[in-house]
Amino acid sequence: MSATIDTALSVRAKFFRGLADPSRLALLLALRQGEKTVSMLSEETGLSQSNVSNHLSCLKDCGLVLNRQEWRHVYYRIADEKILTLLSVADEVVADNAQRIADCVNYCVNEE
Repeated sequence: MSATIDTALSVRAKFFRGLADPSRLALLLALRQGEKTVSMLSEETGLSQSNVSNHLSCLKDCGLVLNRQEWRHVYYRIADEKILTLLSVADEVVADNAQRIADCVNYCVNEE
């Protein structure tokens, strides 16, 4: 495999590994309804505020979320409509294959 193809695949794999994290995925799903603060996301997802902040920082560094400050509050939102489309398509694929995915022994989610 050429270095260019290897790099492109590596970046794609890294992107999907980022989405595979249950906490980051929960935050992205919560942000589908619109922008929210860390405390709102913490309450909605059940994650600690520090955990939410750390994951949002990661998502922001990767370009998946944006933030804006309004006085003391920082609001986060999904950076691009394409991320919303990706999440919707993923929902459809999961709905169509839910049992097969649940039964799959190749990919396991670590329970926290």
